[in-house]
Amino acid sequence: MDLKETDILGDDISQHWYYQSKTQAMMRLLNGIQPSTILDIGAGSGFFSRYLLENSSAHDAWCVDIGYDKDYDTLEQGKAVHFRRSINQVDADLILLMDVLEHVEDDAALLSLYVNKVPRGARFLISVPTFQFLWSEHDVFLEHKRRYNLHQIEDVARCAGLTVIQGSYYFGLVFPLAAAIRIASRLFADNNPPRSQLSKHHPLVNITLASLCRLELPFMRLNRLAGLTFFCLAQKG
Repeated sequence: MDLKETDILGDDISQHWYYQSKTQAMMRLLNGIQPSTILDIGAGSGFFSRYLLENSSAHDAWCVDIGYDKDYDTLEQGKAVHFRRSINQVDADLILLMDVLEHVEDDAALLSLYVNKVPRGARFLISVPTFQFLWSEHDVFLEHKRRYNLHQIEDVARCAGLTVIQGSYYFGLVFPLAAAIRIASRLFADNNPPRSQLSKHHPLVNITLASLCRLELPFMRLNRLAGLTFFCLAQKG
């Protein structure tokens, strides 16, 4: 999760349709998995690991991000959250990389680094933005290196030594609208500095988009066709 997006949405982030829907998709893919310790790579504010601490049996989380000014600890629902700029070995059984791998030159190397830091049997939940043809100023603003299709990110997971359990696209129902906006933004590009396309919405727009995403939740595991995000659930053998 990018710290730049946290700055844009502020305290309203948990109410934004995109992040609401993403947490619901995360829980759907975990399908009852109850972690003990979470390792959240590129965690930003720790939004996803904090959500899991509140809604699962996990008792602590390690949030790692080079964007932190310093290391510090806090509590979420009485559970420990450790914010670190880097980390060595950790006994985590669930590792989150939520919109992280697109930020680095060598995605397989970064993933391998953390595969080697956790025990066998640990599960990895990875999300990435999809399809290079959707590249826009949003990606430039967030300093992305690439976007992915399902085969590319599943290959990265396998190269890092993981076994892919489940892979699926999400945000499929809003995909046509978002694709049209992205393509139009390229056609009518101005000379202004790149900016994020994530923003606060009117409550009616927010509710409508969140409702569309909820409609596809029961079918998301079957979606190998299209969406704005690809989720990959994998395991260290």
